[in-house]
Amino acid sequence: MDRKNDSKCQSYHTDSFGTPVPNDNNSLTVGSDGPVLIEDVHLHEKLSHFDRERIPERVVHAKGAGAFGYFECCRCMANYTTANFLQAPGQKTKVAVRFSTVIGSKGSADTARDPRGFAVKFYTNCGNYDIVGNNLPVFFIRDAIRFPDVIHSLKPSPDTNIRDPERFWDFVSLMPEAMHMITWLYSDRGTIKDYRHMDGFGVNTFVWVNKQGKRVFIKYHFKTRQGLETINRLEAERLAGENPDISTQNLYHAIACGNYPKWDLAVQILDPCEVECLDFDPLDDTKTWPEDQFPLIQIGTMTLNENPDNFFAQVEQIAFCPGNLIPGVELSADKMLQGRSFSYFDTQRYRLGTNFTDLPVNRPITPVCNNQRDGEATYNYNPQPINYSPNSLNNNNPAPYPINTPGPKNVCGPVVRTPIKNPNDFKQAGEHYLSLTKEERCALCDNIAVELYRCREDIVSRVLCYFSKANEEFGCQVRELICQYCKK
Repeated sequence: MDRKNDSKCQSYHTDSFGTPVPNDNNSLTVGSDGPVLIEDVHLHEKLSHFDRERIPERVVHAKGAGAFGYFECCRCMANYTTANFLQAPGQKTKVAVRFSTVIGSKGSADTARDPRGFAVKFYTNCGNYDIVGNNLPVFFIRDAIRFPDVIHSLKPSPDTNIRDPERFWDFVSLMPEAMHMITWLYSDRGTIKDYRHMDGFGVNTFVWVNKQGKRVFIKYHFKTRQGLETINRLEAERLAGENPDISTQNLYHAIACGNYPKWDLAVQILDPCEVECLDFDPLDDTKTWPEDQFPLIQIGTMTLNENPDNFFAQVEQIAFCPGNLIPGVELSADKMLQGRSFSYFDTQRYRLGTNFTDLPVNRPITPVCNNQRDGEATYNYNPQPINYSPNSLNNNNPAPYPINTPGPKNVCGPVVRTPIKNPNDFKQAGEHYLSLTKEERCALCDNIAVELYRCREDIVSRVLCYFSKANEEFGCQVRELICQYCKK
């Protein structure tokens, strides 16, 4: 890259305003041993910038790693969507990816039991499109209004600042919809060593719209070409002490060595008219769609071939949001997706400021033209004084984009706060348990029991009841292991 060649040229120190700095190693003092003078503006500028080097870390997904690359389409999906990056086999689209843990702070271990964030930003010719998912296909809850609660239960206790598993299991014991996620998270899929050897899932249900205005529900799956690899609980604990940054390190070194990781992107497609025939709600984030009914259709491959040049600028400041959509993609009525589409934008404005979309890593490759002005950190400013619409002083610019708008969605019904009609909380949890090998079932039950046996008896009783409803053997196995741990 050009900047690598530039590093060989002589450069001279300046402050942040471009003023030459002849001495960056000594404060301005009265004599060599005297007090520092308040007039040392360079000292003030240097220290004040240092004081502000850390922006608020993400409330969730604080610890992460990132890389850049491209997505290559392998199948024309025009029958289902007008999304421009899915129209021609061989078409390449630049991507940025951030992998992360969910609960831990920035200094936490990569191997802790946790879902892993799997967020992809597509820099398309119609704007940025973000798929913000996890390495597990389901989530704890189905309604975004409960998101602060599940995260609070997993975070350190407000009084001790120490994570307490009893708080989480208390929440779970009153939230049967979490059972399916528990069978994934407490298997060895919840402890990984390497971001390259995990799958990614959009988790939410999106809507694709084609040129004729026909809508279908879709789910995204990123399948690793490196193969799935997990580690057990004891290995995860050992690595947390020996190398807490092992996932971050492995990703960076692999790309630096030219061992570029790849994922095949596939989708499941469901016609809305099929919804009534299912025994679950397909917009429920605690559910998967059976692949025998809704087979995976590969639509392309993502390759990561470039490490960040500056971690803070390109990974800490990258901002994802499920509400970043492009023509051909819409939000479904998925209650988690609806809430996330607001919350993610809101948190980025809090963390990064009003103009976070102007940061290079977040800025689209297409020109930005709108009536927004000002706000903190305005540096890509629009000199046009007419910043309202409609207007006659600027020929009514910016004009509406000449694009075919699909037909309207019909939404009607009473305004209520009620659960979904078809929760079916235990069936898929039991099916996933049965899909595991004997060794995997043993690991799942042991990983649960080693935490649950420390909890209050009524919490244990409620959770075991849920496990038994999912699968009788599942409940019995966990109960037996809890008894064994209690005797130790």
